[in-house]
Amino acid sequence: MKARVTVTLKNGILDPQGKAIEGALKSLGVDGVASVRQGKVFDIELAGADKAKAEAALKQAADKLLANTVIENYRVEVLG
Repeated sequence: MKARVTVTLKNGILDPQGKAIEGALKSLGVDGVASVRQGKVFDIELAGADKAKAEAALKQAADKLLANTVIENYRVEVLG
């Protein structure tokens, strides 16, 4: 089974890396860039077929390891 955990900064948290990417995109001539927020994506393969169990395990992993829940949000998607 495949899953994806997406981690992003919470609203109101400064994102200097996103600002740097925004500036670089503008300097490359990419038009229409209003703002950029960066994050992390974890593609994870799991053994087993129980989606609810997999989602619960990944939420626990995100809480403890993958995300800093003080400043970051995360979303778990079990893709099947």
